[in-house]
Amino acid sequence: MKRDEKPSLMRGSHIVAEAAVRSGCRYYFGYPITPQNELPEYMSRRLPEVGGVFVQAESEIASINMVIGASMAGARVMTSSSSPGISLKQEGISYLGGLELPAVIVNMMRGGPGLGNIAPSQADYFQATRGGGHGDYRTIVLAPASGQELCDLTYKAFDLADHYRNPVLILADGMMGQMMEPVRFPTLRDIQKLPKKPWAITGAKGRKSHFIRSLILDPAQMEEHNWKLMRKYEQITDQEVRFETFKTDDAKLVIVAFGTAARIAKAAVKRARSEGLHVGLFRPITLWPYPLKALLELSKQVKYFFVFELNAGQMVEDVQLALQGQADVFFYGRPGGVVPNPAEISRIISRQFFQKEII
Repeated sequence: MKRDEKPSLMRGSHIVAEAAVRSGCRYYFGYPITPQNELPEYMSRRLPEVGGVFVQAESEIASINMVIGASMAGARVMTSSSSPGISLKQEGISYLGGLELPAVIVNMMRGGPGLGNIAPSQADYFQATRGGGHGDYRTIVLAPASGQELCDLTYKAFDLADHYRNPVLILADGMMGQMMEPVRFPTLRDIQKLPKKPWAITGAKGRKSHFIRSLILDPAQMEEHNWKLMRKYEQITDQEVRFETFKTDDAKLVIVAFGTAARIAKAAVKRARSEGLHVGLFRPITLWPYPLKALLELSKQVKYFFVFELNAGQMVEDVQLALQGQADVFFYGRPGGVVPNPAEISRIISRQFFQKEII
């Protein structure tokens, strides 16, 4: 993949938008909500420069249904919002799953539930990884932890969506959307060279008409469609798991964290290591499919896992499922938008584990 020679200094939401354009996205439909308004603002200027279309819809519900229409026509399309706005889009996301349509959805999470606040949070984990809407379906969920990953995972998200004909969710938060970091972008793709979509509804033009539907009234046919989806999800689970490990080779305790929390945790690990404490980090990059097997494998050498999230405890359930009782799992969370610093996490680990000689 060719990249720009010089890095660009940009805020997170702008990074996602530019990466989407360079990946071939030419349609964006959305509705404003903080803390992600910089993303549609950027798209409103950038898309017309490359022959694309930006529409600020009358609501979140309208925007996700516009995404369905553009995806049916074979376009690379994206929408974005923040927590309560994503909730309003859930019916449409379920339709994307049932219709097997590719799309990229960005959630810059804020504190909740309800309207909550605009501070960074990770409280939408359950919604993202359990489908969020109705029915048996899954969305691929990517959790970037840096400006460069916001770029690379957004770029990758469109390829995954097209390859599997499935919605892909990029799960970040208000802090990540506002922070500024250097990033080297891939060069702009030639959309004419993107893989063809023979299933798309583009006008019959002498060929047999395509028919895309999710209304399947016959129970036996509905069951077969759902099993088809399950087979696809099994393939995704086998082939698309992503994670990072840091200082786990000799670790006695491993912090498990994603996104912004993982950045804090990595700094906490470095701080703990400087004090002679054997601490490591396991960072899932795909929240679905979750790296269950990799975490279980790690439990062969590590018996204590410390889950750190910016919520009241959600990913901790997947960690417990992954470890199958083979290790002890502890949890520390900060729900509501409070973001702790690395010293706080390092201090908790030192006091609760090493000073008490638990490990």
